[in-house]
Amino acid sequence: MSSEEKRTEYDPPLESISFEDYLSKYGSLTYRNRGVSMMPLLKQGRDLFTLVPKGAQRCEKYDVVLYKNRSGSYVLHRIIKVRENDYVIRGDNTYHKEYQKDSDIIGVMSSFVHNGKTGHVDDFRYKLYSRAVQLTYPLRWMVFKCRGIAIAVLKRAKRVFSR
Repeated sequence: MSSEEKRTEYDPPLESISFEDYLSKYGSLTYRNRGVSMMPLLKQGRDLFTLVPKGAQRCEKYDVVLYKNRSGSYVLHRIIKVRENDYVIRGDNTYHKEYQKDSDIIGVMSSFVHNGKTGHVDDFRYKLYSRAVQLTYPLRWMVFKCRGIAIAVLKRAKRVFSR
């Protein structure tokens, strides 16, 4: 096996390789997180996640999956509901849902490195975290909305009183 075939962390060569091709060629992909949609589980620039190809089986609720959205961007989010023909997906730190079909999903997270510590998706603590994130969503959404309203009120008050 050549050194090229022993890669474990996704580090595309200059000619670039897609996530799909990388997973197909090497069987797994470890990548440094970008973005804030999966916080606090994955912090941008610090934490890593490892994906395996999706395969023929359907994904399950709470799986974290990599998919390509309609605009062509790669997104890593959690499945919050499995439906007959698609999945309802949302980031742990986002407030909008997306709907993806099996054919959109490229890989499924198998493990991650959070703040230097490796975690596995079959670990009890991770499963507990996944469920807690979803159970607390209504409360987090309410806080998010109230914060937005409070900011708007403060801005308006500032304009009124600064005249």
